[in-house]
Amino acid sequence: MIAPTLNVTVTGQGRPILLLHGIGRSLRDWDEQHALLSDRYQVWSLDMPGFGDSPPLRGRPTLDAMAGAIAGMVRAEQLPPLHVVGNSLGGGVAMQLSVIAPDLVRSLVLVGSVGFGREVTPALRVLSIPGLGELLMRPSPATARRVERTLFHDGRFATPERVDRACEMARMQPHRSRVYLGAARSLGNARGVKSRWRRQLLRAMSEEAIPTLVVWGDDDRIFPPAHLQAAARSLPHARTRLFPETGHLPQIESAAAFTDAVTEFWDDVDVTTPDHRPIG
Repeated sequence: MIAPTLNVTVTGQGRPILLLHGIGRSLRDWDEQHALLSDRYQVWSLDMPGFGDSPPLRGRPTLDAMAGAIAGMVRAEQLPPLHVVGNSLGGGVAMQLSVIAPDLVRSLVLVGSVGFGREVTPALRVLSIPGLGELLMRPSPATARRVERTLFHDGRFATPERVDRACEMARMQPHRSRVYLGAARSLGNARGVKSRWRRQLLRAMSEEAIPTLVVWGDDDRIFPPAHLQAAARSLPHARTRLFPETGHLPQIESAAAFTDAVTEFWDDVDVTTPDHRPIG
C-alpha cells in the first residue's frame, strides 16, 4: 500500500527506479521519463513532502527530514535497492537518502543537483531574505511564466500548460510558501548555497562511493554548469555528462538523450555491482 503521506505515480514493470523533483516542482517533471522508461523499469515518481499533492512535514523541510520520509515510504513498500534520480533539490535529497539509508540505494543519478557549489540563481538567494521572500512567493501568472522560462534553454518548453499548472499548484497549496522558503533557507542564504552542509554531505558521499552519474544542462540558469566539474572533483568515483543546448530540466528538454544516458549507466551498474538486497 502506498504510504499515505506521499503522492506517488508508478508505471511499468522491472527493476524499480525512483525519481525526485526539484524545489517548488512536482512529479509531473518526470512525465517524459515515465513514458520512455516504463518498458524496462518500474518507474516511481513522487511529490516530495509539501510539494505537488503531498502534505508537508510537521517539522522543518530539511534534506534529512525529506530523505527520512522517502526512506519510510520505500521501506513500507518493501522495495529492493533503487536506482534513485534527483533533480535540483531532489538531487540533494537523493544524496542524503544514500547516506542515511545506503541499503535502499543501488545507484544515484544527480541532475543539475544542489550541493556542488555556492552559486545559485539570484532569485533563490533573494528568497532567503525575511519578508522579501514571503512577498515574492505570492503567486501570479507573470511569476510562473518567468520561472518556467528560466528552467529551459528553449523557451518553447515553457508552454502555457506548464505555466497554468504552476499557477494552479500555487493556488491549491496554502502551505506552499512556508515549505518552499523553509527548504530554500535551510540550504542557502543571500550569499548562496551554504557550505557547511555541502561539505558534510559530500564527505559522506565520497566515503560511501555508491555508483553515481552526475548530469547537467550546458545552459542551466539555476546552478551553473561549472558545478559539473566541481562534482567530478568532489566525487571522483562518479561519471559525468553535459547535455548541449539544455537548461535545468534535461529529463524534459533532452528527454531521449537523458534516457539513453541513464539506462546505459544502470546497465553497467547492474552488471558490475552486487545488490544490497534481492529484487522481489
